[in-house]
Amino acid sequence: MTEPGKRIRIAVAGLGIIARTVHLPLLQRRADLFDVVALSDLSPTRLAELGDRYGVEPARRYADAAEMLDGGGCDAVLLATSGSHGELAAAAWDRGLPVLCEKPLAYTLAEADRLAGAALMVGYMKQYDPAVVEAARLLDGVGGAAAVHAVEVTVLHAAGEQQLTFAHLPPPPVDVPAAAAARLREADARLLDAAVGGDAGARALYQILINSISHDLSLLRLFTGAPATVDQVATWPLAPGGPSEPSVEISGRLAAGGRYGIRWLHLPDYPAYRETVTLHHARGTLELVFPSPYLLNAPTTLTAVDRHDGGERRTQFRSVTEAFEQELVAFHAMVTAGARPRTGVAEGAVDLRTSQQVVRRYGELTGAAIGGEAAS
Repeated sequence: MTEPGKRIRIAVAGLGIIARTVHLPLLQRRADLFDVVALSDLSPTRLAELGDRYGVEPARRYADAAEMLDGGGCDAVLLATSGSHGELAAAAWDRGLPVLCEKPLAYTLAEADRLAGAALMVGYMKQYDPAVVEAARLLDGVGGAAAVHAVEVTVLHAAGEQQLTFAHLPPPPVDVPAAAAARLREADARLLDAAVGGDAGARALYQILINSISHDLSLLRLFTGAPATVDQVATWPLAPGGPSEPSVEISGRLAAGGRYGIRWLHLPDYPAYRETVTLHHARGTLELVFPSPYLLNAPTTLTAVDRHDGGERRTQFRSVTEAFEQELVAFHAMVTAGARPRTGVAEGAVDLRTSQQVVRRYGELTGAAIGGEAAS
């Protein structure tokens, strides 16, 4: 740990969309807490552009993230690379560096096991959203997880292009070395095989789970605890011969006896991303509506419904405080004061385990051959 309140030197690995549109602008905004001192990315163009923009000296710009870690001179690292973060997170922790890790934490439970004891926060920013914090407070007031009768989640997942039009991003770089990109694809393929086996449908489902639905699993954990069972799983395409990513439906029982249902709908041409998380309890409802995560300071709306004077009362809570920024503040407190993150390695492993349970149930219902950790 460093001194509480101290400005910490942070290295950022991976300069893709989430780093460009969210993390780097917010790290610059919170220059009172963070100093970006090193960057790594496979694209020399991105390294040069973003290194210049954020004042990172050329000697601290790396094509290889492991070399960046070996370069030292930082107090913490943010991992925003694509694919599994297990190996890089372990490399950072081996060097004594606390880690803020974008999801997925890892592809396999074996990777997560290697990180046991690490000072690591998984990047589930929705857990730090002021509307989510208020919903948790209100839920505690009516009995907490035991009071939840049902949780309904619906995600209308528009294409990335639909969500990012406002950002006017440059085209994807064409200068990523082909051999390096191939090595990453091969490593991811090996890890997917170790996690769920070789069935194409199972692999597609698992990647949706760990890359997107994991946010909803993190909210379930926060409000009700992790799902106790996975009873039903279905996937289906938008249309025959349509997008490769299917839509996903999952349901089961919560630990306290209620039920949950998650519907993740892949709708590439939908006008805007929208996520709704609704908790029904005996005395009313708490409904959260999230905008696209890329829209910084766009408010999440919490609507609370209960009885009042014999009728229905609806109250709304909205805050423009950015969830990603609150996450960074919490990470700073973890690094400097040892504050416990809402999702560390153990909690991230719970979400991986739930995702593998979903894949195993998918195999039981469809006859797909499930392998790897998910089969056991």
